[in-house]
Amino acid sequence: MKVHLYQIVVVAIASVMLFQGIKEFAKRETGQTVLKLLVRLFVWGGMALIAVYPDFTYYVSRIIGIQDNINAVLLTGFLFVFLIIFKLLSAIEKLEQNISELTRKDALNEAHDRIEVLRKEIKKQNDNS
Repeated sequence: MKVHLYQIVVVAIASVMLFQGIKEFAKRETGQTVLKLLVRLFVWGGMALIAVYPDFTYYVSRIIGIQDNINAVLLTGFLFVFLIIFKLLSAIEKLEQNISELTRKDALNEAHDRIEVLRKEIKKQNDNS
């Protein structure tokens, strides 16, 4: 079996992405769910499987009805698309977390300021009585 460069690259990237997903899930990081882990395992595990056993796509393509087997092009395209999607989703989740945190802090500051104003008003009313 001849090993191609794309196979090494795909397996390396898939391994890193799988390791990251498992590590994040094990650390119980925010936003990491079982469903997300399973999707990551399916997508990146599938990429690695196809890279290691490229003939697998031939059988799948015959079942689906595709005549030509262009593993390297399709696999590379899917790899980049999924990599970009995972990175974008991670960035969006971090932004959502930051926005939530800032909103909570702002609400607490406004509540604290309002409490101080009310305390001053109550003290002023008690002094006038």
